[in-house]
Amino acid sequence: MAKKIKMKKIQTVAVIAGLLCSLIAGAENKPTAEATNKIEPLPRDLEIQLALSALPAHLRENATVYVLNPNKGFEVARKGTNEFHALVARTGDDTFRGSWPLTKYRDDILYPVSFDKAGAKAQMPVFFYAAEMQAKGTSPGELKKIIQARYKAGLYKAPERAGVSYMLSPVLRTYFNPDESDRAVTANFPHVMYYAPDVSNEDIGGGKLGGMDPFLILHGHHGYMVQAIGVTERAAITKEYEVMLARLCGIKEVWCLPKEKVQ
Repeated sequence: MAKKIKMKKIQTVAVIAGLLCSLIAGAENKPTAEATNKIEPLPRDLEIQLALSALPAHLRENATVYVLNPNKGFEVARKGTNEFHALVARTGDDTFRGSWPLTKYRDDILYPVSFDKAGAKAQMPVFFYAAEMQAKGTSPGELKKIIQARYKAGLYKAPERAGVSYMLSPVLRTYFNPDESDRAVTANFPHVMYYAPDVSNEDIGGGKLGGMDPFLILHGHHGYMVQAIGVTERAAITKEYEVMLARLCGIKEVWCLPKEKVQ
């Protein structure tokens, strides 16, 4: 009899221990408030206009445009026909560069970017996967580890051919040099990017980051050669989007363009 009572006690303790383990595991797996932090979406019309501002005028009308649904990820706002794709990155591919820790999802990163057919296949999936996983509540640090592991495992292939990613918008805010740090800047820097897998800055005789000479960013299979457009063209783009820029500046101060220095 005593033996049976002892066995029942052991079984009860085992059941309780199992329940505790389940509760602890559940608590550990439950996303924290920080992990589930959703990015505040832009007004839909503004987001579409901002996304399309990445493209030259002759490509905008027939491009596919995406908007961010913070609860799901990117969604098609308008299906296009010319095989160019445009979106506004809020947690972009450069977020996953370097060894610096990603401790939170920033709500100030914002840059319009577009891709041709080759880039939509090779470069754009990182943006989509990041937005989807963030919407699901994956913690910032864990997401960076996952995406870096996916790069290392070869899940993201280099572009199959030469191609172009236009970033002609008059405003962007992102990491200045994500291979080194998480320092972010806001800039008026319309430019064109050409896919340059496994090419170094020395290979092209590149200039400095942010300069007018071509230079390399995001070195490796998914590197880009960046070419800034001319000062006159930049001024025309800025003039074209004065109203859009004012709306963005009214939403978040760090999205206001920095004042030009008087020479």
